[in-house]
Amino acid sequence: MKQYETVIGLEVHVELATKTKIFCGCKTDFGAAPNTHVCPVCTGMPGALPVLNRKVAELALRAGLALNCRINQICKFDRKNYFYPDNPQNYQISQLYLPICHDGYVEIPAGEGKKRIGIHEIHMEEDAGKLVHDDWSDSTLVDYNRSGVPLIEIVSEPDMRTADEVIAYLEKLQAAMQYLGVSDCRLQEGSMRADVNLSVREIGNPQYGTRTEMKNLNSFKAIAHAIEGERERQIELLEEGQKVVQETRRWDENKEASHAMRSKEDAKDYRYFPDPDLPPVYISDEWIARVRAEQPELKEEKEARYQEEYGLNGYDAGLLTNERALAELFEATIAAGAPPKKAANWLTGETQRLLKEQEQEVSTIRFSAAHLAALIELVEQGVIQSQTAKEVFAAVFSDDVDPEEYVRAHGLGIENDESALEKAVQGILLANPKAAGELKEGKEKVMGFLMGQTMRALKGKANPEKVREMIWSLVKE
Repeated sequence: MKQYETVIGLEVHVELATKTKIFCGCKTDFGAAPNTHVCPVCTGMPGALPVLNRKVAELALRAGLALNCRINQICKFDRKNYFYPDNPQNYQISQLYLPICHDGYVEIPAGEGKKRIGIHEIHMEEDAGKLVHDDWSDSTLVDYNRSGVPLIEIVSEPDMRTADEVIAYLEKLQAAMQYLGVSDCRLQEGSMRADVNLSVREIGNPQYGTRTEMKNLNSFKAIAHAIEGERERQIELLEEGQKVVQETRRWDENKEASHAMRSKEDAKDYRYFPDPDLPPVYISDEWIARVRAEQPELKEEKEARYQEEYGLNGYDAGLLTNERALAELFEATIAAGAPPKKAANWLTGETQRLLKEQEQEVSTIRFSAAHLAALIELVEQGVIQSQTAKEVFAAVFSDDVDPEEYVRAHGLGIENDESALEKAVQGILLANPKAAGELKEGKEKVMGFLMGQTMRALKGKANPEKVREMIWSLVKE
């Protein structure tokens, strides 16, 4: 059987974190009642004129600089003509001839080193509306709230070869956009969407194969499955002597298969021409310099700093910096007085466990850095033991309770009364004379049993080291 290589390029749509749409003053809030954030501009009414939201250009510029792009200091908008119910104007305002950014790159992990993925361009454009298919009434409804929401489209070069490389690239983009404040990049809400252009060719063949484009991919898992499925489909066609058709396909995650939607359009099919209602955008040297100076510390820089400054290992530093919100919580916890390694342990351990268990995302974390720092301090001071701290943290995680008050209200503090501890240990030794005798003879393996019995009697509210010392003291008498 012939050996094939997969060639992959991505078109990633990122919804920008602006309060209003790209060409009008309507809100961009997600989840509003259908057709409530609309006006004559974003519903394509005759005579309505668009005005560019300056923040859109600012965020696009911020993204381009972070992704090592060259900036077109004079860029223009074009009309992309197509006819579909969710496109009220019958054209989309986008950028073809002079996009705001071009010729950039990102580096992703590859084996022992890194691989550079080229970015062909980044352009600004407006989103379309949303079609809602109602199976009950066998009808399709249109919600124009999303129409006119600002996007940037990040178009890669066809430099990726595997699903793993694609996911690494997307994770790199997602982290960068979140750190920059460009977008929240929530795939489940559609604020980051990827279209996969894929072809296969025999290994060693310099010519690209016929590509298909896959849409409807709203998770990294779906993207990986779609890539593997489409690769196998195209190879099977070629092995049977058939041709791959250039087309747009929709991936069905439930059926683990794709199906054809329409023939793949090229730029000429959209009859692009310069938008007559929007003037060129001029980006001055001063604007570029200011944005560059205001760029925040990104994931890789932060990850390296955490290892150097706080002594964290690479895994923990990587996990803490995967999302900006978690990194900010970590730094705030340190600022509240917690030792860095202890803060990292709670955020990479119990926090991640509870997030996974409750199917939540980092962005939904409710507890404050101050309360996490206070909980760590209670453990450090010996007020509660580590196992009890997990119980307290569960309450902090769900309701952001004050850990000191919670410990006090539930009587969870360590028992430091020497007489109470001595009484409990004496009771355990009297109830277990055989184990006490073996320990006195030097058989230390029974110590764990006696400690466990004592801790159970004290309901876990005792310092294990003090329990051990007390057992030895009374056994030797």
